[in-house]
Amino acid sequence: MQTFDVIVVGAGAAGLFCAGIAGQRGLRVLLVDHAEKVAEKIRISGGGRCNFTNRATTPANFLSENPAFCRSALARYTPADFIALLQRYGVAFHEKHRGQLFCDESAEQVIRLLLAECGAGNVAHWQPCSVSAVRQNQDGFELDTTRGPVAAPRLVVATGGLPVPKIGATDWGMRLARQFGHRVVEPRPALVPLSFDAAAWAPFSALAGLSLEVAIETGQGRQRGRFVEDLLFTHRGLSGPAVLQISSYWQPGTPLRLALADPALAETLRQTKLSSRRQLGNELGVHLPDRLAQTWLQLLDLPPQRPMPEVRDRDLARLADSLSHWQLVPTGTEGWRKAEVMAGGVCTRELDSQTLASRRVAGLHFIGEVVDVTGWLGGYNFQWAWASAAACALAL
Repeated sequence: MQTFDVIVVGAGAAGLFCAGIAGQRGLRVLLVDHAEKVAEKIRISGGGRCNFTNRATTPANFLSENPAFCRSALARYTPADFIALLQRYGVAFHEKHRGQLFCDESAEQVIRLLLAECGAGNVAHWQPCSVSAVRQNQDGFELDTTRGPVAAPRLVVATGGLPVPKIGATDWGMRLARQFGHRVVEPRPALVPLSFDAAAWAPFSALAGLSLEVAIETGQGRQRGRFVEDLLFTHRGLSGPAVLQISSYWQPGTPLRLALADPALAETLRQTKLSSRRQLGNELGVHLPDRLAQTWLQLLDLPPQRPMPEVRDRDLARLADSLSHWQLVPTGTEGWRKAEVMAGGVCTRELDSQTLASRRVAGLHFIGEVVDVTGWLGGYNFQWAWASAAACALAL
């Protein structure tokens, strides 16, 4: 039986960062992961350049049954702190959009940095190494692994969520949480494309690949989400940043509300018909991508070739209203295979917000995506990984 001060299960963003900090604090740390490759989710993120944080991170950018839970960790380890770490390692980066920061070169730079931090802390790293059983005893925890039994007084669960199963995602962390009496908020795919009934979507399938900026919202009250982002039409439904964002708020059976055009479009078109003899389809194409304009006119049975002076004002009003108040109900999501993150996870009301420690089991901690804290698209989930890992490591 090998013994350590801390065992961290999961060598992704949160697990690597936590292990490195804890090791550099003088603790004997073992980091284990069942996958062949380390931090595969970092490697594929941001198109291979890793959207490692967002300068504008606030607690308002996260969803949870307990929205206040993330405040403490995010306040104590900020985007500026992780940026300083990257600068110490000479990793160049750039801001792409609305505070989103990416590596100039490759996500591999972030992985190498995290491994170097673990090396500086003399972290023992077993990978691939599976954990088949966890037992609690009077001294802490015993784990049965494929490299033999190990023990430690403190156990950190950093096993992530269920998205992208082909890179090794499992529900191990949530099963362990339940084993020790923790409630788990039902997990569901988030930051994921939405799909529609094939017959209902048929008029729009030819728009696949078309993108435009829209306002999109769903839900009511505290559960309402609203974003202004780019929408992407696909053969099966909707994707793009607008839909990925709203998917975290969407509940089955509830409608999406989209504004494909400004509500003032009706008045703009009415003014245009006073001076223009252009065809309706051409005029609408000034305000929308042409393919969308033609499709929309077909749906409303409005002839695109009709000269503007011949179009009735009430038809222009109907056209503008349908574009600015498009309501539709998805049949589902594209599932774990296409989801970027998991919503739900270990209930935060049973964790200490300052240390990520279990309130039920002494010495047990949960960090990163396995916890019921889900960030928006744009680097927020990585910032939660860094912040929750740091809060945990500094409390071990």
